[in-house]
Amino acid sequence: MDAHLWIEQRPHDLGGGFKVGRLLPFRKRRMVGPFIFFDHMGPMQLAPGIPRALDVRPHPHIGLSTVTYLYSGAITHRDSLGCHQEIRPGEVNWMTAGRGITHSERLEYARTHGANMHGAQAWVALPEAHEEDEPSFHHLQGAAQLPEFEEHGVTGRLIAGRLDGQTAAVPVYSPLFYQHWDMRAESVRSLGTQYPERAVYVAWGEIELDGQVVSAGRMLVLAPGRAVDIRARQPSIVMVLGGEPIGERHISWNFVSSSRERLEQARADWRMQRMPLPVGDDQEFIPLPSGAA
Repeated sequence: MDAHLWIEQRPHDLGGGFKVGRLLPFRKRRMVGPFIFFDHMGPMQLAPGIPRALDVRPHPHIGLSTVTYLYSGAITHRDSLGCHQEIRPGEVNWMTAGRGITHSERLEYARTHGANMHGAQAWVALPEAHEEDEPSFHHLQGAAQLPEFEEHGVTGRLIAGRLDGQTAAVPVYSPLFYQHWDMRAESVRSLGTQYPERAVYVAWGEIELDGQVVSAGRMLVLAPGRAVDIRARQPSIVMVLGGEPIGERHISWNFVSSSRERLEQARADWRMQRMPLPVGDDQEFIPLPSGAA
């Protein structure tokens, strides 16, 4: 029987003191299906009046879709398409960079009201045929767009893709699934084998899977071809994700591509300020890190 692969979150500072736990990419596993990046944000209690240094200033992307999903708190999104959107818990911000987009992620709600910031952000690599698509932005909310379920002590929401006969309204470009489970203590739910690559992440609480205890901050990349039963040892927030592999991808800072030459072009474009900044948030930006030059 193949073993599951354990991944521990690694602390990473987004700048100004806002820290996340990074799971993907991992040296032993760069991707799970098309998912090439996964960060766990918080939980982090922020008091009113927090400094602007905690915000994620304008920065660029190519070759991917970002998906931001919150359990608590709020983030203000602005991008170079002119989109301005507050994301709140249970909603989905799906931004497809394609040939290039810039955006900022501000903590404006927390700065005014205070907030417990807790959520996840993932990147989904685009198939080669869509890497240079026009950029786009979609904000989704409600059960009509993000199908929900409730059974045997587990409530869930399909964030993107298709799973268990449900389909989310997010415009994905390859076969994938991404689902949020809230599990009561001792509840059990099975994850089947619809997709060849699958992972389970515990954002809160503690679960048991194949006799192994998985605590918060850990991801298990599942062995292929076998359904698993996931039991919550205590109230837990669990994310399940995966899909069909799309081939090797290269990463440089915030850029993803099947071509190293394309990454160099993106770095040069940002270094020379050839990418427009977000509408309404164009007075500062994150410079290209020296290591990405």
